[in-house]
This record gives sequence, C-alpha cells and structure tokens, in this order.
Amino acid sequence: MNYQRQLLVLLLLGFISFQSFAGPQDEATDKAKAEREARIKELDRYWAEVSKSVREGNFEGYQATCHQDGVLVSGRAQTSYPLTQALARWRSGFNETQSGKIQAEVRFRFSQRLNDVTTAHETGIFRYSTVKASGEKSVTFIHFEALLLKQDRWRILMEYQKSEATKAEWDQLK
Repeated sequence: MNYQRQLLVLLLLGFISFQSFAGPQDEATDKAKAEREARIKELDRYWAEVSKSVREGNFEGYQATCHQDGVLVSGRAQTSYPLTQALARWRSGFNETQSGKIQAEVRFRFSQRLNDVTTAHETGIFRYSTVKASGEKSVTFIHFEALLLKQDRWRILMEYQKSEATKAEWDQLK
C-alpha cells in the first residue's frame, strides 16, 4: 500500500509540475498567435488600401503605400529598378481610371505570410484587371513577393513580380 501511495504522490506531483510548466507557455503561445492575427488584419487593411487606390485611380493614395526607397523587381524583364520609376510609368493608368476611361482592379491572394512587428514578407498572386470604355477586358495573374516595412504605417519596400500565373493557380489560393 505504501508503494501505491508513493506512486500516486509522484504522479500527482508530475502532473502539477507539467501543468505549471505548460500553462505560461500556452499563454505565451496564445498571445503570440493573437499578435500575429492582429498583424495579418493590419496587412489585410494595407492590401485593401492598395486595391482601393487602384480602383479609384488615386495615384497619391497608391504612392503613399510605397516606401520612398522601394524597389520593383521584374522576373519577366529580368531587372530591378526604383519603385519611383515604376510609379512614373503607371501614373497614366491611374489618370485613365480616375477620368473613367478605364476601370481597373487589383486583388491579392496569399500562399505565405511571414511577419513580425515591423517587417512582413508576403507571397502570393495578384489579379489585375481592366475594362476599357469600349468594353474590352483584360485580366492578368502575377506571382509576386512583397517585402513591407512598418514605421508609422506599412509600406512596400520591395515588390517582386516573379512570373505570370494561371487562373487555376489563383483559384487554388482562395
């Protein structure tokens, strides 16, 4: 009987030790998960702002989502250059959208989202579509990676437009 009692006490102590050890760790894991989910929501708001700026033809709004030292990497053109050069090239599309000559839309889906408090690396596909006043439609799917920094707010530091994607690949990311 004494042996059984000692075994029971040891098991009980082991269980109590495990609970006290696992408890704070679980709380820390829960806190980290909640913080990550909050950052994902912040990043979702960032991408929603990018989409809204494109849809409205708001060049200044779109430009505000970009870091002043941002870089565009083009897999198709096998080059990289300052994002300010890309913005200058894209400005006419924003103007056409704002004036109603075209309707433009960009949407994002992600395959990987890595982040911490001040940095994020987002991987996925974006879908860019336009409809001209004549009714002509164009849809392009692009594999991309984005590196973002958060100082006062999130801004894109590097946009890597890797290669064209297919609608099937887009649909897989839902």
